[in-house]
Amino acid sequence: MTRGERPAGGDVEALSPELRELYDQFDRIREDAERLAQTLSEGQANWRPGPGRWSVAECLAHLNETADCYLAAIDRGLDRGEARNLTGKGPFRYRWFGRWFVRQLEPPPKRAFKAPAMFAPRSDLGLADVAQRFLAAQARLQARLLRANGLHLARIKVTSPVSRWIRFELGQCFNVVASHERRHLWQAHQVVESPGFPGEA
Repeated sequence: MTRGERPAGGDVEALSPELRELYDQFDRIREDAERLAQTLSEGQANWRPGPGRWSVAECLAHLNETADCYLAAIDRGLDRGEARNLTGKGPFRYRWFGRWFVRQLEPPPKRAFKAPAMFAPRSDLGLADVAQRFLAAQARLQARLLRANGLHLARIKVTSPVSRWIRFELGQCFNVVASHERRHLWQAHQVVESPGFPGEA
């Protein structure tokens, strides 16, 4: 592939190995969330295991808020990369900070992070709406992977929605989102396995 050439958009089979792996990760995340949501009643989905701890619905709602903000940041990065014709074949090398951050996010949690107020979920959420929004977010993330194909995933920078001082390479930003989603889906499964979790109504 010469500079400026990009694979046909929308073709999953044309994705680079790195982006195809990420695409498959979001498939697995979607399937996990879908299976979990299908087993729960509204009461179960909104049950909290203790004071200050999130319900399953709140875990998913937090991920929805996060996805919206990161998708907007990713779109800005894609716009800049396309405007500047920042293409590349990979494999790409990323800075240590992004690699470290991804490792910290992977479940089971190695350290606790307080969610920023902008990502705080509402309580008493409708499970169907929260789950549907989460599944739609995975499709939106996969659409961005298709759009990113052929771009230089290490030269394009994405500013974190949390702080303008934190920037990730585009490829690492996708990894951050996937790891963060796995972390809170793990948390949601822990809620279901908690003592006192209500049985079916």
